[in-house]
Amino acid sequence: MAADPGKLDRIVADARRAAESREQGYRERALKIYPWICGRCAREFTRTNLRELTVHHRDHNHDNNPPDGSNWELLCLYCHDNEHQRHLEASGGASAVGTTVTGAASHSPFADLRAMLGKRG
Repeated sequence: MAADPGKLDRIVADARRAAESREQGYRERALKIYPWICGRCAREFTRTNLRELTVHHRDHNHDNNPPDGSNWELLCLYCHDNEHQRHLEASGGASAVGTTVTGAASHSPFADLRAMLGKRG
């Protein structure tokens, strides 16, 4: 039986729509509950730059959206990224942006350099 080539595309599209729908729901509620100020750096936002204000889930669970907003805080893009990076580092998941801590390097790219340079001449 042949695999449906569009099935994965449909699954990904459905997941994106569901995430966007969920985000719009809690984002709109959070913007109604809280003042438009970053909870970390205290930067104030207006309608013109409101897209730079994000909803951060305090417990890092994007499905935990209580109606009273107790799991949310409004953070600017920069503070939000910083918070997630700190969370990764605290959990031991990353040492820098985009890198994962996996232990000591096992490959030495220059181990045989002298021999390789000797073959050139």
